[in-house]
Amino acid sequence: MCRLPLPLLLFLLCSRAKAGEGIIGGPKSKPHSRPCMAHLETVTPQDKLPARGGFLIRRGFVRTAAHCAGRSVTVTLGAHTIKKKEDTWPKLEVIKQFPHPKHDATVDHDSMVLRVHILLLQGFAFRSHCPDVSQPHRPTWETVPGAGWERTTGEESASRTLQEGKLRLVEPQACRHFTAFDYSLQLCVGNPQKTKPALTGDSGASSVLWGVSYGPSDAKPPAVFTRISHDGPWTAKVLKEN
Repeated sequence: MCRLPLPLLLFLLCSRAKAGEGIIGGPKSKPHSRPCMAHLETVTPQDKLPARGGFLIRRGFVRTAAHCAGRSVTVTLGAHTIKKKEDTWPKLEVIKQFPHPKHDATVDHDSMVLRVHILLLQGFAFRSHCPDVSQPHRPTWETVPGAGWERTTGEESASRTLQEGKLRLVEPQACRHFTAFDYSLQLCVGNPQKTKPALTGDSGASSVLWGVSYGPSDAKPPAVFTRISHDGPWTAKVLKEN
């Protein structure tokens, strides 16, 4: 996915229980075709270890959702399957977490930057064409590809192999029933007329232009995505100062 033009990049990454979880019905990705993808092992205050994700935006920095913060985070880059360790990807310790200062319980500004231990990135060929979300972008298409390690059907548990598929942008009116929906900060994704969950994506997922914040628990569309590009100036400031 990192090899596609920037406007076509979309990554589904971080799960949250109250929303549709993961790539629904998506095929497996080509092994090691998405070196920018990051799988997160996050230890929460309750000592739980939920499956989460993000993507590399610059050498030493990973982007994810603010509600994915935890007591400690470990990042695995470029993994195709998370069942067993592969020699092709590094496992990195997160040394600092930068949740967006305006993130709140209404999931506005659901964005976070992670600083990883750069010495552990030695030997990892950072792709200059990995997404740069510090620059503003405006979506001008109806469907975009997505990828993540989450569910392959609405009932199954999380997939351990990277899945992929397509997501569809819909009119904001389709998400007006979500009381926290704010079109200036969020986008509505997934055709509500479709009975099949298809590819609804994870709650709180981070992406190049937006990331899922919340949706119905049965994983049926639509779901609400955060406009990550809206936080571009804040992202650029974090990268510059760290």
